[in-house]
Amino acid sequence: MTGSLEAPFFRPPAPKPRTEPMGLLAFLLAVRKNPLTTWMERHFEEAVISGEGVLGRVTVVNDPTVIRHVLLDNAANYRKDDLQLRILAPGLGRGLLTAEGDEWKLQRRTIAPLFTPRHVAGFFPAMVEAAERLVRRWRRRPDGRIVDASLEMTRVTLDVLERTIFTHGVSRDPDALARAITRYFEGIGRVDPVDIFGMPGWVPRIGRLRARPAIRFFEEMVAELIEGRKALIARGEPAPRDLLSLLLEAADPETGKGLSDRDVRANIVTFIGAGHETTANALSWSIYLLSQDPRSRARIEEEVERVLGGEPFKPHHLEKLVFTRAVIDEALRLYPPVPFMSRSAIKDDEIGPVYIPAGSIVTVAPYVLHRHRRLWEHPDSFDPERFLPEKRDRIDRFAYLPFGAGPRVCIGASFALQEAVIVLASVVRAVRLDLQEGYEVNPLHRITLRPHGGLPMRLTHRAKNRGQLLRAMP
Repeated sequence: MTGSLEAPFFRPPAPKPRTEPMGLLAFLLAVRKNPLTTWMERHFEEAVISGEGVLGRVTVVNDPTVIRHVLLDNAANYRKDDLQLRILAPGLGRGLLTAEGDEWKLQRRTIAPLFTPRHVAGFFPAMVEAAERLVRRWRRRPDGRIVDASLEMTRVTLDVLERTIFTHGVSRDPDALARAITRYFEGIGRVDPVDIFGMPGWVPRIGRLRARPAIRFFEEMVAELIEGRKALIARGEPAPRDLLSLLLEAADPETGKGLSDRDVRANIVTFIGAGHETTANALSWSIYLLSQDPRSRARIEEEVERVLGGEPFKPHHLEKLVFTRAVIDEALRLYPPVPFMSRSAIKDDEIGPVYIPAGSIVTVAPYVLHRHRRLWEHPDSFDPERFLPEKRDRIDRFAYLPFGAGPRVCIGASFALQEAVIVLASVVRAVRLDLQEGYEVNPLHRITLRPHGGLPMRLTHRAKNRGQLLRAMP
């Protein structure tokens, strides 16, 4: 499945890999501005690279066998490294994304029931309603209107969250919440040299100072959510079986201990902030990539028309939207929501010829892994067909990690994918979105991988289906 020559497909934007290593100052500046620009050509060509750097010994792994060992077979020997925790914990707290050990296990057991296949399938109507609300809003806009597709995808995914795992809403203006999330990730997502050098938490971080208004916004909103739900329960009224109720009622089966208010707050912030980002970014990149590839856009439009036509969206349609799902999978390959993850080895480890000393860092970077020359044919091209059923079996499970793998695989992966297929198919059925003339798109790494500056796109209603669409929607 390897190859170096590009197929005649659209090659989406990405920083050109470096051929020469950077000095320390240049590296620190690049990491702060956009970590994607620090990767070198050899990272995309070699299976394992080890070396000494500012963080000590680091091993960058692009071998699926070694990745499986680190993330699954011997996962107990690898914990989240200190740099990740220094960056994430001040904003996200000790939620599911950052907790370790027994604390993480309790949170995972608590939240898992919300994301069983049966429960996720039950969210289908709410996801369709959110997608239809988006399309109704767009129907009121004339052809040629410029919309920020990235912001619009943030809005619709927040709408889904309010209809599913926060069923009484978040009591804040959705646009204000969307802007707060953008400021939040822009602020805490910058890697500060202070964090790289492991300085104490009381030392000021520029990004964290900038993110303070957004963090305060989240804290106030979450406090309102918790107080409102506790008051509802105290009055003896039935509470919805959503994420908030599960967190407040959680108890360790062995000790009976529940989650602290701090842990409840941390997980709510995690799901509002990081939880929606996976789907919002996958949809943003999918829409952009389709706008640049007429062949794929024609194919997905044909599929959506054939499967949905002018009928209301039903659950059985999901399994028939094969190419739609392939577009999303390919967008997640080229622009994985979490482009970088790392682990710290607790004890010495050997994986074949690869030696990992205790205390060293193992880096698995999905952004690099998904574009690796030894693992992918035409790795830098947009080619959704590679994810069609007849070809997908050729992809190694540990060569494609949009949601991670092993015990810490993203708990909401099936939720995000179902939501993404519903929203993308609904958008494709209703409109075409074309990038504003002259606008340059670039990926920016800020914890997640989002289009820098948004996605201004020109909206055109698909007149051929507009009558059918109006009949299919409330």
